[in-house]
Amino acid sequence: MSNEAYAGTVRLTVAQATIRFLTNQYSERDGVEQRLIAGAFGIFGHGNVAGIGQALLQNEVDPAQGEGEMPYIMPRNEQGQVHAAAAYAKTTNRLQTYMCTASIGPGSLNMVTGAALATTNRLPVLLFPSDQFATRIPDPVLQQLEDPTTLDITVNDAFRPVSRFFDRINRPEQLIPSLLNAMRVLTDPAETGAVTIAMPQDVQAEAFDWPVELFRKRVWHVRRPVPEPAALERAVAMIKAAKRPLIISGGGTIYSEASEELRALAQATGIPVADTQAGKGAINADHPCAVGGVGSTGGDSGNHLADKADLIIGIGTRYSDFTTASKTQFKNPDVRFVNINVCAFDAAKESAEMVVADAREALVALAGALEGHRVEESYTAEIAAEREAWLARVQECYHRDHGPAPAQTEVFGALNELMGDEDIVINAAGSMPGDLQALWQARTPVQYHVEYAFSCMGYEVPAAMGVKLARPDSEVVAIVGDGTYQMLPMELATVVQEGIKVIYVLLQNHGFASIGALSESRGSQRFGTKYRQRGTGSHLADDELIAGVDIAANARSWGLDVLEVRTIEEFREAYKKAAASDRATMIHIETDLYGPNPPGSSWWDVPVSGVSRLESTQKAYEDYERDRAPQRHYL
Repeated sequence: MSNEAYAGTVRLTVAQATIRFLTNQYSERDGVEQRLIAGAFGIFGHGNVAGIGQALLQNEVDPAQGEGEMPYIMPRNEQGQVHAAAAYAKTTNRLQTYMCTASIGPGSLNMVTGAALATTNRLPVLLFPSDQFATRIPDPVLQQLEDPTTLDITVNDAFRPVSRFFDRINRPEQLIPSLLNAMRVLTDPAETGAVTIAMPQDVQAEAFDWPVELFRKRVWHVRRPVPEPAALERAVAMIKAAKRPLIISGGGTIYSEASEELRALAQATGIPVADTQAGKGAINADHPCAVGGVGSTGGDSGNHLADKADLIIGIGTRYSDFTTASKTQFKNPDVRFVNINVCAFDAAKESAEMVVADAREALVALAGALEGHRVEESYTAEIAAEREAWLARVQECYHRDHGPAPAQTEVFGALNELMGDEDIVINAAGSMPGDLQALWQARTPVQYHVEYAFSCMGYEVPAAMGVKLARPDSEVVAIVGDGTYQMLPMELATVVQEGIKVIYVLLQNHGFASIGALSESRGSQRFGTKYRQRGTGSHLADDELIAGVDIAANARSWGLDVLEVRTIEEFREAYKKAAASDRATMIHIETDLYGPNPPGSSWWDVPVSGVSRLESTQKAYEDYERDRAPQRHYL
């Protein structure tokens, strides 16, 4: 289209201009274009119903020339809508996301947790919280928090520390550079996360003459930086010198769509590949070099090799404390690190040799530079032995025949065997992510979706909606504990409202299994971790289940089909029925609060009280002092 076609202006409100702009933004990588903002989640109040709400309505019922579709979904909880957007972005490898809008005050602040989750996970989400009046004439407005020291602060400033980009639009003209910078951050593979543009409610509805050029189609090219030759040369030299190298593959490998290159490098060199929560599936579990999860919730195979590794090659990982077992995992005193990461901040961790590059481009370059190089046969034999031993333990955990209530690991085993290669399992919090990282045998990069950077309870229910919107042909299965369910169940109504077919697996164990076990191991005797009727004295004496609590009935009230089962055989049949249905379904099964869980081979630093009158705490502190002795900075 010629430049003349963009001459002139068009009169729109700030909100209408925002929506028209977003419908014409695209991301591109490897020659494939897609709409960057695939749709809108919005919960309306007086702060945005007549601004962004009106703009979305106008777009839907009276689209103007040059204004594309902006599909709108009405969620039930502001935090939940951001979780759904983040899950959508994760599933599309960060090439698409949703916008989210909320009203002033409590509505907007409900999105802060979701923003933190997105930024911690390096996932792009676009947030439009409403704000007080820019004119300050109606002041204070309903739900405005006043600061007597300044009139320039609003509750939306709480988004600043959890956003990669934050701005407030006090005049219409400010929208233009703000939106352009928002797109820059959303499509930046290194610096992406929550993008927050606060919208004063009067400015949203203010009319302005916008340059038509603002609304042309823009394609934001997601870069693939190649490794610097000198950095690659240094990394290759370290790999060739290593006797016991170990790759740790993180989420960056999957987001870069570098799985094929990772498998090829492992096959050619024999270097074993362990995975983080975000990186599971980057290498298929049946690959001879795949050694499973590493760190605090890893399995024996990955951890035993990590203990003795002389070189860790981190690819697209941010080295959370679970990955490093709180700096105790890599026990070789001479261990060194090579980090391949598109983000220099992550590449520099553990005092590593940095290769700042796209994971796929770096793996291609490494494969070429390492042609003909292979680890020693004795190491290959050790890798095979570790794999075989751990896979036997996995099968034991999957088929325990535990009773009377089954162990949750048996449910995971059934799902792992029943779900297809392109189906997706979702989880985020409690003891389940630990069991899943240790045990799940992911066959493809899409199959495993566990949010463990922020590990936010309540994520699973809305995340299933976001994942299914991104991959409608996949069977989407969210595993939800009873504790998580009670924190954020309301998006079940949205799933039913939108006719989104997902399967929820509700594990009912009447308490917090993960924190209960952690409490017990740290001398706090599972205090405050079980759902029990209030008795007398200490909560440790509470032992009666709470009468009348019925999560299955509650799920039915949201509109789901609910299948209640007791045994793993019944669970398998229920799953087949749910998979065959076109309706959202919950499978409800009671599991043992006390496990058993997979055998542990690593550690996690949770401090224990140094002084206590409780004998259990005193003993736990002795164990803590012993276990943290190997802790060190990797320098």
